[in-house]
Amino acid sequence: MNLDALKIGDLVPKLPIVQGGMAVRISTASLAAAVAEEGGIGLIAATGMSVDELKKEIAKARDLTKGIIGINIMFAASQFANLIKAAIEEGIDLIVSGAGFSRDMFSWGKAAGVPIVPIVSTPKLAQLSEKLGAAAVIVEGKEAGGHLGTNESMKDLLPKVKQAVTIPVIAAGGIIDGEAIKEALDLGADGVQMGTRFAASKESNASDEFKKMYLDANPEDVVLIESPVGLPGRSILNPFIKRLFNGDNLKPSSCDNCLKKCSRSFCILKALIRSQEGDTETGLVFSGERVGEIKEILSVRDIFKKLIYELERAESGV
Repeated sequence: MNLDALKIGDLVPKLPIVQGGMAVRISTASLAAAVAEEGGIGLIAATGMSVDELKKEIAKARDLTKGIIGINIMFAASQFANLIKAAIEEGIDLIVSGAGFSRDMFSWGKAAGVPIVPIVSTPKLAQLSEKLGAAAVIVEGKEAGGHLGTNESMKDLLPKVKQAVTIPVIAAGGIIDGEAIKEALDLGADGVQMGTRFAASKESNASDEFKKMYLDANPEDVVLIESPVGLPGRSILNPFIKRLFNGDNLKPSSCDNCLKKCSRSFCILKALIRSQEGDTETGLVFSGERVGEIKEILSVRDIFKKLIYELERAESGV
């Protein structure tokens, strides 16, 4: 199997696969390092962490692998700047950012020699990113889990973004198996980002209850909500979401000011933490559209073996 190299600045992973940075504390050092060890790019989800916690996670990942480790951070997070600067101080390999757009992060990355990779949902934003100095862009379609910037399919959006820029374009949203990887690469992607499949791995820091919701999910269970961040979010239907849809009062009694702007319709930080820790009744479980196709929790190594097998079959036309 011959895959074209994905080059992000001076970084060239063995395989053009980026693991999505899933917060809160789903993507920690154990998952990111396992992906990096298999030749992909592992991301630690910085959103919701303190500066000290993030530094410890980066150091732990460095102890586990010599592969490529980055962070993913939401622009909407109130600690956005502090977390990026802390990651740079710890020698992070790259920074991925979404849920909003920062011009400042490009100058921070340039000064430190750290590639900046924004998540974009329009060709115009991709062009702006390239102009400001992005090393690559991740184009995320409506099929993705978590916060979404578009209702357009990745398959439709990807070719438009690819035509608009000269930097590498990484496809995200709905990529759950080797066949989907081939489809994205055939559409012009230089690499792919996969979140949902890796959230359902043994190394994922999600609770067993969280992972069970992935295994039990049916297509009709995957729904869109309005996040307090001000963006739609894709999640799995549970009692918490039903209460949200019913218009129940879920406003928090106190606020940690974790977001720059928040509607306070509910506390998304606490809801994500609850599900990550095992309370899937009152927690929020983000997932991609195709979560119902996941039928087993595998190790990262076995996921990569399966992806490569599926990709080889798809390439051979079997």
